[in-house]
Amino acid sequence: METRLMLNCFQQAHHAMLPVPTHDEASRQEFAKSLKGFIQSGLLPGLAPVYQTRAAKAFEREHGRKPEDRRDIRAAMVPDPYFLLYASINRIAQEQLWEATNLSVERELPDLIAKAKALSASSKAQLVMPEGFAPPRYVTALDIHCMPGGYASEVCEDDVSVGVLYDRGVFLYSMGYGGPHNDDMGRSVCNYVQRTMPEFKPRRILDMGCTVGHSTLPYKEYFPDAEVWGIDVGGPCIRYAHARAAALGHEVNFAQMNAEDTTFPEGHFDLVVSHILLHETSGKAMPRIFKEAYRLLAPGGLMIHADLPPFDLMDPFTQFILDNETWYNNEPFWGAMRDMDQLSLAEAAGFPPGEARFTTAPMAIMEFMGAGYAADATESVADREFTAGEYAPGGGWEVLIAQKPIDLAAAA
Repeated sequence: METRLMLNCFQQAHHAMLPVPTHDEASRQEFAKSLKGFIQSGLLPGLAPVYQTRAAKAFEREHGRKPEDRRDIRAAMVPDPYFLLYASINRIAQEQLWEATNLSVERELPDLIAKAKALSASSKAQLVMPEGFAPPRYVTALDIHCMPGGYASEVCEDDVSVGVLYDRGVFLYSMGYGGPHNDDMGRSVCNYVQRTMPEFKPRRILDMGCTVGHSTLPYKEYFPDAEVWGIDVGGPCIRYAHARAAALGHEVNFAQMNAEDTTFPEGHFDLVVSHILLHETSGKAMPRIFKEAYRLLAPGGLMIHADLPPFDLMDPFTQFILDNETWYNNEPFWGAMRDMDQLSLAEAAGFPPGEARFTTAPMAIMEFMGAGYAADATESVADREFTAGEYAPGGGWEVLIAQKPIDLAAAA
């Protein structure tokens, strides 16, 4: 409990590309963050006893059998007034955090666009924005996780608005658990690579679906000699990411590009990563992304996708809790992605049978708070039970990792 209180006290570190909220805007944003915290710590724990004491029994009386999977549990819970209260407040809180953040973005947008141009011009890193680029429909068809405009909408020339909105809004959504720069996923994967593969020294690194580069920049910190690229289909996110990196003192290349079909040459990268990308794509896109990752890797290179774990690694009630994002948060592929056999997808993409595996990258923010994980604590995190309601449950991120064979001829 003490640890959670400390983490919730984190405030976002300011940089030149973030707007400065007025007193009223800051108050509304902090309220939105606090309401998210109340839902997580005050309302969500009540769902399990509600299910056990009345919803499951009501389902059994109606159907003559006990609920068997997450779909049965959902059917049992939807009529319950406690669940309806939980789901409605959760949706309201989500909409409120974007609305509160957008006030600052809209007020400062002309200045933010000017800052972005100046910062990008000051950087030696590349910013690639191809003319006529068309983002895929699974990104443009809806406002993903209720964020107005989604990742790709542009309201004016040289727009960066949804990039600014995402940078601030996702910090409120995560309640500070991503750290002052929202970069815990990237830091955690970097930590994992350096701890478990100290001999691995990537020369070129690609972050697929990087949005505003939260998780991309740590790779430049941990591997300063590497050429680092972040790609995303959202134009405003990429412009913002390039300027944000410059504001934070990093020379990282960014390009508007689709992870399903990039323009990089075959074997160009030693490390291809993504962070919470896969569940925001589609059933057709995911196999293509795996194949593109394999194509882009040099022999011996690593593919690492960090996301939440597949449903078959958790109990049905936890599946039900997580699947609420599918139903109430404009995340249509959230649940379907967790039902897909990602290990088979990796094999179909070219990785040797049995090579791909799931493991856990302990949260870097937890390590930095204390003296770091001891070996037994790291093993404990890796073996933990996934429990819904926590941010990075158990203190770690689920990662899918696979290595391209060094000897391609022998592996064929």
